[in-house]
Amino acid sequence: MMPTDPIFYLVGLPTVFLIAIGKGAFGGGLATLGVPLLSLVMLPIEAAIVVAPLVSLMDAFALGKFGPRTWSKPDLVWMLPSLVLGIGLGYLFFTRVDANLVAAVIAAVTLAFTADWFLRGRKAPPRNLPVSPPVALIAGTASGFTTFIAHAGGPPIAMYLLRRGLHKTVYAGTTIAIFTLGNLIKLLPYGLLAYARPSTIWAALALAPAVPFGVWTGKYLHDRLDQRRLFFWCYLLLLGAALKLLFDSLRVVLA
Repeated sequence: MMPTDPIFYLVGLPTVFLIAIGKGAFGGGLATLGVPLLSLVMLPIEAAIVVAPLVSLMDAFALGKFGPRTWSKPDLVWMLPSLVLGIGLGYLFFTRVDANLVAAVIAAVTLAFTADWFLRGRKAPPRNLPVSPPVALIAGTASGFTTFIAHAGGPPIAMYLLRRGLHKTVYAGTTIAIFTLGNLIKLLPYGLLAYARPSTIWAALALAPAVPFGVWTGKYLHDRLDQRRLFFWCYLLLLGAALKLLFDSLRVVLA
């Protein structure tokens, strides 16, 4: 049955709307807020299950705004297969690797990358670096591995694509294409978890109406922000995600 607690909707609908804005404006970046905020009104494992189909729904709406013409296909040729490889490696090593240590390393590298941009790169002239197959392979594999192990697949993708200096719409479209595949693959294990917890399916359905409005609002902002300002917000989101990831992982490791 649909949730009846009004607090659930007061927290859940704005949370989903905010994540969807990030999807429409930047290609992603705000999904990391989903589980912590929804955990205020449900168990964390249930929050993770609810977020999984919602972000895939966001991908579907975002693909309507950022179709194949907005994708950097030379990057996707290398990143999509390596993303699948990384998810497979994450599955194989899931019980052998400390997810919090993986998250801490990714967070530290991301912080160094974003700090360098804020201190030096922000003032430098725009770059248009060519496709780097080795770096694209590493970024895709790292993203797939960390998204399965520690739900932290965004930073490796963002670091590579932001460094490329793509047009803002190509950056967002390529990011959406990558996350669409990754989120679809992750739907299977989360679907099995949802089958055992039917209440999470109803919760996701209750929050789904916020998705199209959020994606549309994000696309509206994307179209009206100039490239430099939009990338400033991309780097700021990346910095926030890295800080949160580092805090969460170290809190567990040092406990």
